[in-house]
Formats: sequence, C-alpha cells, structure tokens
Amino acid sequence: MTKLRVAIVFGGRSGEHEVSLRSARAIFDALDRTKYEPVLVGIDRAGVWHLEDAARALLDPAGTPLRLEASERVTVGDAGLVPTGGGVARGVDVFFPIVHGTYGEDGTLQGLLEMAGAAYVGSGVLGSSAGMDKDVAKKLLAAAGLPVVPWRVCRAHGVTDFEAEARATEAAFGWPVFVKPANMGSSVGVSKARNASEFVKALADAFRYDTKVVVEKGLAVREVEVAVLGNEAPEASVAGEIAPTHEFYSYEAKYLDADGARLSIPAALDEATHARLRRLAVESFAALELSGLARVDFFVERGTEAVFVNEVNTLPGFTSISMYPKLWEASGLSFSALVDRLITLALARQRARAALLTEYRGG
Repeated sequence: MTKLRVAIVFGGRSGEHEVSLRSARAIFDALDRTKYEPVLVGIDRAGVWHLEDAARALLDPAGTPLRLEASERVTVGDAGLVPTGGGVARGVDVFFPIVHGTYGEDGTLQGLLEMAGAAYVGSGVLGSSAGMDKDVAKKLLAAAGLPVVPWRVCRAHGVTDFEAEARATEAAFGWPVFVKPANMGSSVGVSKARNASEFVKALADAFRYDTKVVVEKGLAVREVEVAVLGNEAPEASVAGEIAPTHEFYSYEAKYLDADGARLSIPAALDEATHARLRRLAVESFAALELSGLARVDFFVERGTEAVFVNEVNTLPGFTSISMYPKLWEASGLSFSALVDRLITLALARQRARAALLTEYRGG
C-alpha cells in the first residue's frame, strides 16, 4: 500500500510558537508509519519555512526544539512543497497544520493551503478566522442563541485614557474582570483585574499582543471543556474539568508549571449537564462554520450551574498532556486513532470542495 505523505506544519510567528513545537512532536510520534510518511515543515520565528525529511528529523526526547539548521527552505504551491531556491517540488497528500495562534490558526495559513488546492486538517478560512477572534466568535455564538459571558471591546486606536476605560468597565461589570487579546490563544496576554489599577496594567499588557482587547465580566466558575470531531456530522467527547492551582488557567498554569492544574475526565457533573455541554459544543461548532476539530471551553457558574460558552479553539493543543486528545482518549479514541481520523476528515473535505464548480456553466 502506498503511504500518504503528511506534512506536519509547526512553529510560526505567534506567541504560541513553543506550544506548537510540542504539538508537532506528539503528532509526529503518533502517526501510523504503516499508513503515513511524515514530513516536517517548520516555520521559524521570522516566518521562514524550513523542510526536514522525516528520516533526518531530530526529535530530542528531552524536549528541545525541533532543529531547523541546514534545512531546505520551501513554500506551498500546486505541486506541494516547493523549494524557494529552485529544485524539485515534494508532493504532499495532506497537510496537518499545527501552528497555534496568529498566522496559523486565524485563517491565514488555511488561505494559503486553499489557494494551493491542498487537503489539510481542520477548519477553513472562515471558521478559523471567526474562531480566532474572541469578539467575533462571541457575536456569532450569541446570534445563534448560545450563552456567552458579557463582554466589551477596547481598541488600541480608540483608547486614549486607560483610567476612563477602567471606569467604563467597572460601571458595566464591576470587579473582577478578565482582559484578553482578541486574537491570541494559550492564555497569552490574559490577566485578571480586581480593581482599576490592575485593569490599567492588564489592558496595557494585552495591547502588546493585539490592537483589539476583549474585557469579560468575572464570574465564579468551573472550567469545563468538550472536544468536537467531524465535518458535516460532528461528534462531541465526554466533558472534562480543569481545576487550576493558580488563580486562573494562565499560560504559566498550562505550560510552565507541571502542577498548574488538575484534570478530571469525565467532569464531576450530573448527566443532564454533561448532555447539555455536549449539545452546546456541537452547536457552537456549527455556529462558527467549523470542520475537522475544535475544543469548546465552557464556564459552569458556581451556585447557579448556569453554563456559558467561553471560547472555541479551532486548533487546540496537541501535546501529550493537552485536553483535546485526552478527552477523546477518555471517549474511546486513542491519540493515534484520533490523528488518523483527522487526516481522513481532511481528505474527505478536500474531495467535496474539489468537486464544486469554480466558474458559471449555466443550467
């Protein structure tokens, strides 16, 4: 049987570069070598694409970054991976983009792959860009009748007085609030503000990562996540709960502190709440026009048990400790089988799109 060539695209210019490296390593290890031939494509912090043949890939078990030295520079074209300095293109059957955050998860990389007519894992341009922008996603979710936490938006060009923004935020929500860059993931640039002074600092920090910032009303909640998998008929995993040992589930708690959070899969919730979370996860997936995969993050308010959709991640972390693969493992799908299913979904989506007309032919 001819093996499918799977290009794992990782790295990138976002603040989630290191997380992407970890995800790529886990996917590389999980690929079934009897079916797939992996090809590593690393994007460095300057945005340059590097090609390393799978046979020469150096995956250090100690966790050092995948090495890009002396590698061939490439770009994506109709023929697959095209050397920028000339030479023979390398054919690719399907791309597995695992570039988290800006320039990878926001529809830009997906647009490049669409222009090349390539099959790729995950959502298309629209779903990726809508899911990446927390403000736009909330608007679409709310329009679909899904429950979201109250929020307001601050834009860098419109904010001249941070203290005035603090007063407006206090009037709208009171304290505390969460301040988030609109287009970042992995909790990069996210802060909790308990008063006006902390809000001013949090807003300044968030503007380092994005020109649009989302400010959310702070609630006393449990953080619960559901994984979604599929194209036209998506399925939801069991729900899992994250209990941070930090004040909230920050970047440090996620990736730097080995004891930053306790995971409970399945979450200790009643059956009705489990069923509701899974239904809302699938409805959120549909509302944002997603395909392939997504992790839907929920808040369950303490005391009232009210459920809110917090965020929808279209390219969730794929490390060995990430919730997305863990949720599917608890639902009966191993990491390797999950990767296989995602590749199958990517190929099916590409076939369906390739069958569509791109010019008017009448009647």
